Amino acid sequence: MVAKSPHATGGVAAAKKAEQFLVLLLALGAVATLFVFRALDDNRLTRWDWAFAHVDPAPFFGVLIASLLAAYGVAKLALPGRRVAPILFLFSYAVGACFWGAPEAIVDASRYFTQAKHLEIYGVGYFLREWGGEIPAWTDLPLVPFLYGLIFKTFGESRIYIQAFTTLLFSSTVVLTYWIGRTLWNEDVGFWAGALLLGIPYLLTQVPSMLVDVPTMFFLTLATFAFIRALHHGGTGRTAFAAVALLLAFFSKYSVWLMLSVLLLVALIYGARDPRGALRRGGAIALISALLIAATIIPKFEVFSEQIALLLSYQAPGLRRWGESHSSTFLFQIHPFVTGGALLSLYVAARRRDPRYLIIAWPMLLLILLQIQRIRYMIPVFPMLSLMAAYGLQAIRSREVRNVVVTCAVASSLVVALYGYLPFLGTISTVNLKRAGEYLDAMSEGRAEAFTLDQGPSAVNPAVSVPILDLFTSKRVSYAYDSTTSPGNKGVEESSLRFTWEYRNPRYYAIDGTETQDDPALVVISRDMDQRLPERIESRLRGYRLSGVFAMDENVFHYKTVVKVYRPG
Repeated sequence: MVAKSPHATGGVAAAKKAEQFLVLLLALGAVATLFVFRALDDNRLTRWDWAFAHVDPAPFFGVLIASLLAAYGVAKLALPGRRVAPILFLFSYAVGACFWGAPEAIVDASRYFTQAKHLEIYGVGYFLREWGGEIPAWTDLPLVPFLYGLIFKTFGESRIYIQAFTTLLFSSTVVLTYWIGRTLWNEDVGFWAGALLLGIPYLLTQVPSMLVDVPTMFFLTLATFAFIRALHHGGTGRTAFAAVALLLAFFSKYSVWLMLSVLLLVALIYGARDPRGALRRGGAIALISALLIAATIIPKFEVFSEQIALLLSYQAPGLRRWGESHSSTFLFQIHPFVTGGALLSLYVAARRRDPRYLIIAWPMLLLILLQIQRIRYMIPVFPMLSLMAAYGLQAIRSREVRNVVVTCAVASSLVVALYGYLPFLGTISTVNLKRAGEYLDAMSEGRAEAFTLDQGPSAVNPAVSVPILDLFTSKRVSYAYDSTTSPGNKGVEESSLRFTWEYRNPRYYAIDGTETQDDPALVVISRDMDQRLPERIESRLRGYRLSGVFAMDENVFHYKTVVKVYRPG
Protein backbone atom coordinates (compact mmCIF):
# COMPACT_ATOMS: atom_id res chain seq x y z
CA MET A 1 0.00 0.00 0.00
CA VAL A 2 1.52 3.30 -1.12
CA ALA A 3 0.82 6.39 0.95
CA LYS A 4 -0.08 9.61 -0.79
CA SER A 5 2.70 12.12 -0.86
CA PRO A 6 2.26 15.37 1.08
CA HIS A 7 2.42 17.23 -2.21
CA ALA A 8 -0.50 15.22 -3.63
CA THR A 9 -2.57 15.74 -0.49
CA GLY A 10 -1.77 19.44 -0.49
CA GLY A 11 -2.70 19.65 -4.14
CA VAL A 12 -6.11 18.08 -3.53
CA ALA A 13 -6.77 20.46 -0.62
CA ALA A 14 -5.74 23.44 -2.74
CA ALA A 15 -8.03 22.31 -5.55
CA LYS A 16 -10.97 22.01 -3.14
CA LYS A 17 -10.31 25.49 -1.77
CA ALA A 18 -10.16 26.85 -5.30
CA GLU A 19 -13.48 25.21 -6.12
CA GLN A 20 -15.05 26.62 -2.98
CA PHE A 21 -13.73 30.09 -3.79
CA LEU A 22 -15.20 29.71 -7.28
CA VAL A 23 -18.60 28.92 -5.73
CA LEU A 24 -18.35 32.14 -3.69
CA LEU A 25 -17.61 34.11 -6.85
CA LEU A 26 -20.47 32.42 -8.71
CA ALA A 27 -22.90 33.20 -5.87
CA LEU A 28 -21.82 36.85 -5.86
CA GLY A 29 -21.89 37.01 -9.66
CA ALA A 30 -25.36 35.47 -9.83
CA VAL A 31 -26.89 38.14 -7.59
CA ALA A 32 -24.93 40.89 -9.33
CA THR A 33 -26.16 39.71 -12.75
CA LEU A 34 -29.76 39.54 -11.59
CA PHE A 35 -29.41 42.99 -10.01
CA VAL A 36 -28.15 44.49 -13.29
CA PHE A 37 -30.84 42.80 -15.39
CA ARG A 38 -33.64 43.15 -12.81
CA ALA A 39 -35.93 44.79 -15.37
CA LEU A 40 -36.39 41.31 -16.90
CA ASP A 41 -38.18 40.07 -13.78
CA ASP A 42 -41.97 40.02 -14.25
CA ASN A 43 -43.10 38.69 -10.87
CA ARG A 44 -46.40 40.23 -9.77
CA LEU A 45 -45.43 40.92 -6.16
CA THR A 46 -41.69 40.97 -5.48
CA ARG A 47 -40.36 42.00 -8.88
CA TRP A 48 -36.69 42.90 -8.57
CA ASP A 49 -37.17 46.11 -10.51
CA TRP A 50 -39.59 47.25 -7.79
CA ALA A 51 -37.87 45.74 -4.75
CA PHE A 52 -34.44 47.16 -5.59
CA ALA A 53 -35.52 50.44 -7.17
CA HIS A 54 -34.28 52.46 -4.20
CA VAL A 55 -31.61 50.11 -2.87
CA ASP A 56 -28.09 51.55 -2.72
CA PRO A 57 -25.85 48.92 -4.41
CA ALA A 58 -22.77 49.61 -2.25
CA PRO A 59 -24.18 48.61 1.17
CA PHE A 60 -26.31 45.88 -0.39
CA PHE A 61 -23.33 44.13 -1.96
CA GLY A 62 -21.29 44.78 1.16
CA VAL A 63 -23.86 42.86 3.21
CA LEU A 64 -23.99 40.18 0.52
CA ILE A 65 -20.22 39.66 0.50
CA ALA A 66 -20.10 39.50 4.30
CA SER A 67 -22.96 36.97 4.28
CA LEU A 68 -21.24 34.80 1.68
CA LEU A 69 -18.04 34.77 3.71
CA ALA A 70 -20.06 33.77 6.78
CA ALA A 71 -21.75 31.05 4.69
CA TYR A 72 -18.29 29.76 3.72
CA GLY A 73 -17.40 29.49 7.40
CA VAL A 74 -20.65 27.70 8.25
CA ALA A 75 -20.04 25.21 5.42
CA LYS A 76 -16.86 24.10 7.20
CA LEU A 77 -18.82 22.93 10.22
CA ALA A 78 -19.63 19.25 10.53
CA LEU A 79 -23.19 18.08 9.98
CA PRO A 80 -24.86 18.34 13.40
CA GLY A 81 -25.82 14.63 13.59
CA ARG A 82 -28.99 13.96 15.56
CA ARG A 83 -29.53 17.69 16.00
CA VAL A 84 -30.15 18.29 12.28
CA ALA A 85 -33.95 18.44 12.58
CA PRO A 86 -34.05 20.81 15.60
CA ILE A 87 -31.44 23.11 14.04
CA LEU A 88 -33.28 23.26 10.72
CA PHE A 89 -36.55 23.89 12.54
CA LEU A 90 -35.28 26.65 14.82
CA PHE A 91 -33.27 28.43 12.14
CA SER A 92 -36.09 28.39 9.60
CA TYR A 93 -38.57 29.56 12.26
CA ALA A 94 -36.32 32.49 13.16
CA VAL A 95 -36.03 33.42 9.48
CA GLY A 96 -39.81 33.24 8.99
CA ALA A 97 -40.39 35.41 12.06
CA CYS A 98 -38.27 38.16 10.48
CA PHE A 99 -41.15 38.76 8.04
CA TRP A 100 -43.95 39.07 10.59
CA GLY A 101 -43.90 42.86 10.29
CA ALA A 102 -44.88 42.81 6.60
CA PRO A 103 -48.47 43.75 5.68
CA GLU A 104 -50.97 41.43 4.01
CA ALA A 105 -49.85 42.16 0.47
CA ILE A 106 -52.32 39.86 -1.32
CA VAL A 107 -56.03 40.65 -1.05
CA ASP A 108 -56.95 36.95 -0.99
CA ALA A 109 -56.22 37.18 2.74
CA SER A 110 -59.58 38.93 3.14
CA ARG A 111 -61.37 35.72 2.08
CA TYR A 112 -59.62 33.51 4.59
CA PHE A 113 -59.99 36.05 7.38
CA THR A 114 -63.71 36.39 6.68
CA GLN A 115 -64.25 32.62 6.69
CA ALA A 116 -62.18 32.18 9.86
CA LYS A 117 -64.01 34.96 11.68
CA HIS A 118 -67.33 33.25 11.06
CA LEU A 119 -66.05 30.25 13.03
CA GLU A 120 -64.65 32.49 15.77
CA ILE A 121 -67.96 34.30 16.29
CA TYR A 122 -70.58 31.65 15.53
CA GLY A 123 -68.76 28.43 16.39
CA VAL A 124 -67.55 25.23 14.75
CA GLY A 125 -71.05 23.89 14.08
CA TYR A 126 -72.06 27.03 12.21
CA PHE A 127 -68.88 26.93 10.13
CA LEU A 128 -69.39 23.31 9.11
CA ARG A 129 -73.05 23.89 8.37
CA GLU A 130 -72.79 27.22 6.52
CA TRP A 131 -69.48 26.85 4.69
CA GLY A 132 -70.37 27.38 1.05
CA GLY A 133 -73.69 28.97 2.08
CA GLU A 134 -73.72 31.96 4.40
CA ILE A 135 -69.93 31.66 4.44
CA PRO A 136 -68.78 32.36 0.86
CA ALA A 137 -66.27 29.70 -0.17
CA TRP A 138 -65.34 30.86 -3.72
CA THR A 139 -62.88 28.15 -4.87
CA ASP A 140 -61.39 27.62 -1.41
CA LEU A 141 -61.42 24.33 0.44
CA PRO A 142 -62.38 24.49 4.12
CA LEU A 143 -59.40 23.07 6.03
CA VAL A 144 -57.07 26.08 6.34
CA PRO A 145 -59.79 28.70 7.10
CA PHE A 146 -61.18 26.21 9.65
CA LEU A 147 -57.79 26.00 11.37
CA TYR A 148 -57.44 29.80 11.32
CA GLY A 149 -60.88 30.09 12.89
CA LEU A 150 -59.96 27.64 15.64
CA ILE A 151 -56.87 29.72 16.40
CA PHE A 152 -58.97 32.89 16.64
CA LYS A 153 -61.51 31.19 18.87
CA THR A 154 -58.88 29.66 21.15
CA PHE A 155 -56.28 32.41 21.43
CA GLY A 156 -58.09 35.55 20.26
CA GLU A 157 -58.42 37.44 17.02
CA SER A 158 -54.84 38.56 16.50
CA ARG A 159 -52.69 38.20 13.42
CA ILE A 160 -49.66 37.23 15.49
CA TYR A 161 -51.22 33.87 16.33
CA ILE A 162 -51.83 33.17 12.64
CA GLN A 163 -48.25 34.12 11.83
CA ALA A 164 -46.87 31.91 14.59
CA PHE A 165 -48.95 29.03 13.18
CA THR A 166 -48.00 29.49 9.51
CA THR A 167 -44.33 29.87 10.46
CA LEU A 168 -44.64 26.66 12.49
CA LEU A 169 -45.97 24.90 9.38
CA PHE A 170 -43.17 26.34 7.26
CA SER A 171 -40.45 25.18 9.67
CA SER A 172 -42.13 21.79 9.96
CA THR A 173 -42.07 21.53 6.16
CA VAL A 174 -38.32 22.16 6.21
CA VAL A 175 -37.92 19.24 8.64
CA LEU A 176 -40.26 17.01 6.63
CA THR A 177 -38.24 17.74 3.50
CA TYR A 178 -35.10 16.69 5.37
CA TRP A 179 -36.80 13.48 6.51
CA ILE A 180 -37.98 12.62 2.98
CA GLY A 181 -34.47 13.10 1.56
CA ARG A 182 -32.94 11.04 4.36
CA THR A 183 -35.51 8.26 3.95
CA LEU A 184 -35.19 8.02 0.17
CA TRP A 185 -31.42 8.52 -0.01
CA ASN A 186 -29.15 9.67 2.80
CA GLU A 187 -28.54 12.24 5.53
CA ASP A 188 -26.69 14.67 3.26
CA VAL A 189 -29.42 14.87 0.62
CA GLY A 190 -32.05 15.39 3.30
CA PHE A 191 -30.09 18.14 5.05
CA TRP A 192 -29.30 20.00 1.83
CA ALA A 193 -32.92 19.74 0.69
CA GLY A 194 -34.29 21.12 3.95
CA ALA A 195 -31.79 23.97 3.92
CA LEU A 196 -32.42 24.82 0.27
CA LEU A 197 -36.06 25.62 1.01
CA LEU A 198 -34.54 28.78 2.50
CA GLY A 199 -32.94 29.39 -0.90
CA ILE A 200 -36.29 30.50 -2.31
CA PRO A 201 -36.61 34.17 -1.29
CA TYR A 202 -40.18 34.52 -2.60
CA LEU A 203 -41.33 31.71 -0.32
CA LEU A 204 -39.99 33.54 2.74
CA THR A 205 -42.28 36.52 2.04
CA GLN A 206 -45.33 34.23 2.03
CA VAL A 207 -44.63 32.51 5.36
CA PRO A 208 -46.45 35.00 7.67
CA SER A 209 -49.36 35.75 5.32
CA MET A 210 -52.92 34.70 6.10
CA LEU A 211 -53.17 32.64 2.92
CA VAL A 212 -53.44 28.90 2.22
CA ASP A 213 -50.27 28.34 0.17
CA VAL A 214 -47.75 27.67 2.96
CA PRO A 215 -50.19 25.46 4.95
CA THR A 216 -50.96 23.56 1.74
CA MET A 217 -47.23 23.04 1.18
CA PHE A 218 -46.99 21.55 4.66
CA PHE A 219 -49.96 19.21 4.28
CA LEU A 220 -48.82 17.93 0.87
CA THR A 221 -45.30 17.29 2.17
CA LEU A 222 -46.70 15.63 5.30
CA ALA A 223 -48.94 13.33 3.23
CA THR A 224 -46.00 12.36 1.00
CA PHE A 225 -43.68 11.61 3.92
CA ALA A 226 -46.35 9.75 5.91
CA PHE A 227 -47.20 7.60 2.87
CA ILE A 228 -43.54 6.76 2.27
CA ARG A 229 -43.05 5.82 5.92
CA ALA A 230 -46.22 3.70 5.99
CA LEU A 231 -45.20 1.72 2.91
CA HIS A 232 -41.60 1.43 4.09
CA HIS A 233 -42.21 0.33 7.67
CA GLY A 234 -45.87 -0.64 7.87
CA GLY A 235 -47.78 -0.68 11.14
CA THR A 236 -51.35 0.20 12.06
CA GLY A 237 -50.40 3.60 13.52
CA ARG A 238 -48.39 4.67 10.48
CA THR A 239 -51.16 3.52 8.14
CA ALA A 240 -53.84 5.46 10.03
CA PHE A 241 -51.63 8.55 10.24
CA ALA A 242 -50.92 8.45 6.49
CA ALA A 243 -54.65 8.23 5.75
CA VAL A 244 -55.38 11.26 7.95
CA ALA A 245 -52.46 13.19 6.39
CA LEU A 246 -53.85 12.44 2.94
CA LEU A 247 -57.28 13.68 4.06
CA LEU A 248 -55.80 16.95 5.34
CA ALA A 249 -53.85 17.53 2.13
CA PHE A 250 -56.95 16.76 0.06
CA PHE A 251 -58.97 19.51 1.74
CA SER A 252 -56.24 22.16 1.79
CA LYS A 253 -56.37 23.30 -1.85
CA TYR A 254 -57.83 21.98 -5.10
CA SER A 255 -54.50 22.05 -6.96
CA VAL A 256 -53.18 19.47 -4.49
CA TRP A 257 -55.56 16.86 -5.86
CA LEU A 258 -53.36 16.47 -8.94
CA MET A 259 -50.17 16.60 -6.87
CA LEU A 260 -51.37 13.72 -4.70
CA SER A 261 -50.94 11.48 -7.74
CA VAL A 262 -47.32 11.28 -6.59
CA LEU A 263 -48.52 8.77 -4.00
CA LEU A 264 -49.31 6.34 -6.83
CA LEU A 265 -45.67 6.55 -7.89
CA VAL A 266 -44.57 5.91 -4.31
CA ALA A 267 -46.79 2.82 -4.22
CA LEU A 268 -45.44 1.53 -7.55
CA ILE A 269 -41.80 2.07 -6.56
CA TYR A 270 -42.18 0.40 -3.17
CA GLY A 271 -44.39 -2.25 -4.75
CA ALA A 272 -41.49 -3.34 -6.93
CA ARG A 273 -39.64 -4.38 -3.74
CA ASP A 274 -42.58 -5.82 -1.80
CA PRO A 275 -45.69 -6.10 -4.03
CA ARG A 276 -47.89 -7.79 -1.44
CA GLY A 277 -46.92 -5.47 1.42
CA ALA A 278 -47.25 -2.31 -0.69
CA LEU A 279 -50.66 -3.39 -1.96
CA ARG A 280 -51.91 -4.18 1.52
CA ARG A 281 -50.61 -1.00 3.16
CA GLY A 282 -51.37 1.33 0.24
CA GLY A 283 -54.83 -0.17 -0.16
CA ALA A 284 -55.60 0.34 3.53
CA ILE A 285 -54.50 3.98 3.37
CA ALA A 286 -56.52 4.60 0.21
CA LEU A 287 -59.63 2.96 1.65
CA ILE A 288 -59.54 4.81 4.97
CA SER A 289 -58.84 8.19 3.37
CA ALA A 290 -61.50 7.60 0.67
CA LEU A 291 -64.13 6.90 3.34
CA LEU A 292 -63.13 10.02 5.29
CA ILE A 293 -63.13 12.17 2.15
CA ALA A 294 -66.51 10.85 1.02
CA ALA A 295 -68.01 11.49 4.45
CA THR A 296 -66.90 15.13 4.12
CA ILE A 297 -67.87 15.71 0.50
CA ILE A 298 -71.30 14.07 0.36
CA PRO A 299 -73.09 16.54 2.72
CA LYS A 300 -71.65 19.44 0.68
CA PHE A 301 -71.66 17.80 -2.74
CA GLU A 302 -73.46 20.70 -4.45
CA VAL A 303 -70.94 23.22 -3.11
CA PHE A 304 -67.95 21.18 -4.25
CA SER A 305 -69.55 20.62 -7.67
CA GLU A 306 -70.08 24.35 -8.19
CA GLN A 307 -66.52 25.08 -7.13
CA ILE A 308 -65.07 22.53 -9.53
CA ALA A 309 -67.20 23.92 -12.36
CA LEU A 310 -65.86 27.41 -11.61
CA LEU A 311 -62.31 26.10 -11.51
CA LEU A 312 -62.68 24.50 -14.93
CA SER A 313 -64.46 27.42 -16.59
CA TYR A 314 -62.61 30.33 -14.99
CA GLN A 315 -59.45 29.48 -13.09
CA ALA A 316 -57.92 26.82 -15.34
CA PRO A 317 -57.85 29.04 -18.46
CA GLY A 318 -57.02 32.03 -16.26
CA LEU A 319 -53.77 30.50 -15.08
CA ARG A 320 -52.30 31.07 -18.53
CA ARG A 321 -53.28 34.75 -18.45
CA TRP A 322 -52.06 35.42 -14.92
CA GLY A 323 -48.68 33.74 -15.31
CA GLU A 324 -45.14 34.91 -14.80
CA SER A 325 -42.18 33.87 -16.93
CA HIS A 326 -40.08 30.88 -15.95
CA SER A 327 -36.99 33.09 -16.04
CA SER A 328 -38.58 35.25 -13.35
CA THR A 329 -39.55 32.30 -11.19
CA PHE A 330 -36.47 30.10 -11.52
CA LEU A 331 -33.77 32.77 -11.60
CA PHE A 332 -35.03 35.82 -9.70
CA GLN A 333 -37.50 34.34 -7.20
CA ILE A 334 -35.68 31.04 -6.69
CA HIS A 335 -31.91 31.11 -6.23
CA PRO A 336 -30.12 30.01 -9.43
CA PHE A 337 -28.16 27.41 -7.44
CA VAL A 338 -31.45 25.71 -6.53
CA THR A 339 -32.60 25.79 -10.14
CA GLY A 340 -29.20 24.61 -11.38
CA GLY A 341 -29.15 21.75 -8.88
CA ALA A 342 -32.64 20.68 -9.96
CA LEU A 343 -31.57 20.60 -13.61
CA LEU A 344 -28.41 18.71 -12.72
CA SER A 345 -30.55 16.14 -10.90
CA LEU A 346 -31.96 14.98 -14.23
CA TYR A 347 -28.49 13.89 -15.29
CA VAL A 348 -27.72 12.24 -11.94
CA ALA A 349 -30.99 10.30 -11.89
CA ALA A 350 -30.59 9.15 -15.50
CA ARG A 351 -27.02 8.00 -14.86
CA ARG A 352 -28.03 6.08 -11.74
CA ARG A 353 -31.37 4.87 -13.16
CA ASP A 354 -32.91 5.68 -9.80
CA PRO A 355 -36.69 5.11 -9.78
CA ARG A 356 -37.05 6.92 -6.43
CA TYR A 357 -36.18 10.15 -8.21
CA LEU A 358 -39.60 10.06 -9.90
CA ILE A 359 -41.20 10.72 -6.51
CA ILE A 360 -39.66 14.18 -6.27
CA ALA A 361 -39.66 14.99 -9.99
CA TRP A 362 -43.30 14.12 -10.70
CA PRO A 363 -44.95 17.19 -9.07
CA MET A 364 -42.62 19.58 -10.94
CA LEU A 365 -43.25 17.69 -14.18
CA LEU A 366 -47.00 18.11 -13.62
CA LEU A 367 -46.61 21.89 -13.31
CA ILE A 368 -44.67 21.99 -16.58
CA LEU A 369 -47.16 19.77 -18.42
CA LEU A 370 -50.09 21.85 -17.16
CA GLN A 371 -48.25 25.07 -18.08
CA ILE A 372 -48.60 26.52 -14.60
CA GLN A 373 -46.46 29.65 -14.63
CA ARG A 374 -47.60 31.57 -11.58
CA ILE A 375 -45.26 31.14 -8.65
CA ARG A 376 -47.98 31.19 -5.98
CA TYR A 377 -49.41 27.99 -7.45
CA MET A 378 -45.95 26.37 -7.31
CA ILE A 379 -45.43 26.90 -3.57
CA PRO A 380 -46.84 23.49 -2.50
CA VAL A 381 -44.20 21.64 -4.57
CA PHE A 382 -41.19 23.73 -3.53
CA PRO A 383 -40.05 20.97 -1.12
CA MET A 384 -39.83 18.61 -4.09
CA LEU A 385 -37.86 21.22 -6.03
CA SER A 386 -35.39 21.57 -3.16
CA LEU A 387 -35.10 17.77 -3.00
CA MET A 388 -34.31 17.73 -6.71
CA ALA A 389 -31.64 20.37 -6.18
CA ALA A 390 -30.11 18.47 -3.27
CA TYR A 391 -30.14 15.25 -5.29
CA GLY A 392 -28.44 17.01 -8.20
CA LEU A 393 -25.65 18.31 -5.97
CA GLN A 394 -24.38 14.74 -5.72
CA ALA A 395 -22.85 15.27 -9.16
CA ILE A 396 -20.28 17.50 -7.43
CA ARG A 397 -17.52 15.24 -6.16
CA SER A 398 -16.40 17.23 -3.16
CA ARG A 399 -18.73 17.20 -0.16
CA GLU A 400 -17.13 20.42 1.07
CA VAL A 401 -17.96 22.16 -2.20
CA ARG A 402 -21.54 20.91 -2.03
CA ASN A 403 -21.87 22.37 1.47
CA VAL A 404 -20.59 25.75 0.23
CA VAL A 405 -23.11 25.71 -2.62
CA VAL A 406 -25.97 25.15 -0.16
CA THR A 407 -24.88 27.74 2.41
CA CYS A 408 -24.19 30.36 -0.28
CA ALA A 409 -27.63 29.80 -1.82
CA VAL A 410 -29.28 30.26 1.58
CA ALA A 411 -27.18 33.30 2.51
CA SER A 412 -27.80 35.02 -0.83
CA SER A 413 -31.53 34.40 -0.63
CA LEU A 414 -31.77 35.75 2.90
CA VAL A 415 -29.97 38.93 1.88
CA VAL A 416 -32.25 39.38 -1.14
CA ALA A 417 -35.39 38.74 0.92
CA LEU A 418 -34.41 40.80 3.98
CA TYR A 419 -32.61 43.64 2.20
CA GLY A 420 -34.83 43.90 -0.89
CA TYR A 421 -38.21 42.22 -0.58
CA LEU A 422 -39.05 43.01 3.04
CA PRO A 423 -38.37 46.79 2.85
CA PHE A 424 -40.34 46.95 -0.40
CA LEU A 425 -43.33 45.18 1.14
CA GLY A 426 -43.19 47.75 3.91
CA THR A 427 -43.93 50.48 1.36
CA ILE A 428 -46.89 48.98 -0.48
CA SER A 429 -50.25 50.62 -0.08
CA THR A 430 -51.83 47.85 2.00
CA VAL A 431 -49.42 48.71 4.82
CA ASN A 432 -51.77 51.65 5.45
CA LEU A 433 -54.45 49.20 6.60
CA LYS A 434 -51.99 47.63 9.02
CA ARG A 435 -50.89 50.97 10.47
CA ALA A 436 -54.44 52.29 10.64
CA GLY A 437 -55.51 49.17 12.54
CA GLU A 438 -52.68 49.63 15.02
CA TYR A 439 -53.60 53.31 15.34
CA LEU A 440 -57.22 52.41 16.11
CA ASP A 441 -56.06 50.11 18.89
CA ALA A 442 -54.40 53.07 20.63
CA MET A 443 -57.61 55.15 20.55
CA SER A 444 -60.25 55.32 23.26
CA GLU A 445 -63.24 54.82 20.94
CA GLY A 446 -64.80 51.41 21.41
CA ARG A 447 -65.42 50.64 17.78
CA ALA A 448 -64.70 51.84 14.24
CA GLU A 449 -67.08 52.42 11.36
CA ALA A 450 -65.51 51.93 7.94
CA PHE A 451 -66.33 53.43 4.54
CA THR A 452 -64.79 52.52 1.20
CA LEU A 453 -64.54 54.62 -1.95
CA ASP A 454 -64.35 53.53 -5.57
CA GLN A 455 -60.96 52.16 -6.69
CA GLY A 456 -61.09 53.64 -10.17
CA PRO A 457 -58.86 51.71 -12.63
CA SER A 458 -58.18 48.89 -10.17
CA ALA A 459 -59.95 45.56 -10.70
CA VAL A 460 -60.46 45.21 -6.94
CA ASN A 461 -63.73 45.73 -5.11
CA PRO A 462 -62.80 48.20 -2.32
CA ALA A 463 -65.05 46.36 0.14
CA VAL A 464 -62.40 43.64 0.62
CA SER A 465 -60.17 46.22 2.32
CA VAL A 466 -62.40 46.10 5.40
CA PRO A 467 -61.60 42.53 6.52
CA ILE A 468 -57.88 43.27 6.15
CA LEU A 469 -58.28 46.40 8.30
CA ASP A 470 -60.24 44.28 10.77
CA LEU A 471 -57.37 41.76 10.90
CA PHE A 472 -55.04 44.47 12.22
CA THR A 473 -57.23 45.91 14.93
CA SER A 474 -58.86 44.55 18.06
CA LYS A 475 -61.63 47.17 17.80
CA ARG A 476 -65.11 46.14 16.75
CA VAL A 477 -65.42 47.14 13.07
CA SER A 478 -68.75 47.90 11.42
CA TYR A 479 -69.27 48.47 7.73
CA ALA A 480 -72.32 49.41 5.71
CA TYR A 481 -71.66 47.80 2.34
CA ASP A 482 -71.24 50.35 -0.42
CA SER A 483 -73.46 50.33 -3.47
CA THR A 484 -70.34 49.95 -5.59
CA THR A 485 -70.91 47.30 -8.24
CA SER A 486 -68.61 45.42 -10.57
CA PRO A 487 -67.76 47.22 -13.80
CA GLY A 488 -68.89 44.02 -15.49
CA ASN A 489 -66.39 44.20 -18.32
CA LYS A 490 -64.42 41.27 -19.66
CA GLY A 491 -61.27 42.43 -17.88
CA VAL A 492 -62.92 42.00 -14.48
CA GLU A 493 -64.58 38.71 -15.45
CA GLU A 494 -61.20 37.25 -16.44
CA SER A 495 -59.22 38.90 -13.65
CA SER A 496 -57.64 36.89 -10.84
CA LEU A 497 -59.39 39.42 -8.55
CA ARG A 498 -62.88 38.64 -9.77
CA PHE A 499 -63.68 37.05 -6.41
CA THR A 500 -63.62 40.49 -4.78
CA TRP A 501 -66.77 41.45 -6.67
CA GLU A 502 -68.61 38.44 -5.25
CA TYR A 503 -67.79 39.63 -1.74
CA ARG A 504 -70.82 39.63 0.54
CA ASN A 505 -70.80 41.83 3.62
CA PRO A 506 -70.75 39.46 6.62
CA ARG A 507 -73.50 40.14 9.10
CA TYR A 508 -70.99 40.53 11.91
CA TYR A 509 -70.09 43.93 10.38
CA ALA A 510 -73.66 45.21 10.79
CA ILE A 511 -74.34 47.87 13.43
CA ASP A 512 -76.56 46.39 16.11
CA GLY A 513 -79.12 48.33 18.11
CA THR A 514 -76.88 48.75 21.16
CA GLU A 515 -74.26 50.70 19.19
CA THR A 516 -76.32 53.47 17.63
CA GLN A 517 -75.81 55.90 20.52
CA ASP A 518 -72.02 55.76 20.73
CA ASP A 519 -69.50 57.86 18.82
CA PRO A 520 -67.20 55.49 16.94
CA ALA A 521 -64.03 56.35 15.08
CA LEU A 522 -64.72 56.71 11.36
CA VAL A 523 -62.36 55.19 8.81
CA VAL A 524 -62.41 56.16 5.13
CA ILE A 525 -60.48 53.92 2.71
CA SER A 526 -59.86 55.51 -0.69
CA ARG A 527 -57.53 55.23 -3.67
CA ASP A 528 -55.85 58.63 -3.20
CA MET A 529 -55.61 61.54 -0.80
CA ASP A 530 -57.85 63.93 -2.73
CA GLN A 531 -60.63 61.57 -3.76
CA ARG A 532 -64.02 63.23 -3.55
CA LEU A 533 -66.35 61.99 -0.83
CA PRO A 534 -69.96 61.05 -1.59
CA GLU A 535 -72.56 63.23 0.13
CA ARG A 536 -73.66 60.48 2.52
CA ILE A 537 -70.08 60.10 3.83
CA GLU A 538 -69.58 63.87 4.08
CA SER A 539 -72.75 64.04 6.09
CA ARG A 540 -71.58 61.26 8.39
CA LEU A 541 -68.29 63.08 9.01
CA ARG A 542 -69.94 66.24 10.32
CA GLY A 543 -68.84 66.83 13.87
CA TYR A 544 -65.68 64.76 13.34
CA ARG A 545 -62.08 65.87 12.97
CA LEU A 546 -59.30 64.22 10.96
CA SER A 547 -57.04 62.40 13.41
CA GLY A 548 -54.75 60.17 11.36
CA VAL A 549 -53.72 59.79 7.72
CA PHE A 550 -51.94 56.73 6.31
CA ALA A 551 -50.93 57.29 2.71
CA MET A 552 -47.92 55.10 1.93
CA ASP A 553 -47.80 54.41 -1.82
CA GLU A 554 -45.19 52.37 -3.69
CA ASN A 555 -46.42 53.75 -7.07
CA VAL A 556 -46.53 50.26 -8.54
CA PHE A 557 -49.92 48.62 -8.00
CA HIS A 558 -53.30 49.94 -9.20
CA TYR A 559 -54.97 48.86 -5.97
CA LYS A 560 -54.50 51.66 -3.40
CA THR A 561 -55.62 51.89 0.20
CA VAL A 562 -55.18 55.40 1.55
CA VAL A 563 -56.71 55.43 5.03
CA LYS A 564 -58.03 58.45 6.93
CA VAL A 565 -59.18 58.08 10.54
CA TYR A 566 -61.63 60.59 12.05
CA ARG A 567 -62.53 61.11 15.71
CA PRO A 568 -65.54 62.89 17.25
CA GLY A 569 -65.25 66.63 17.89
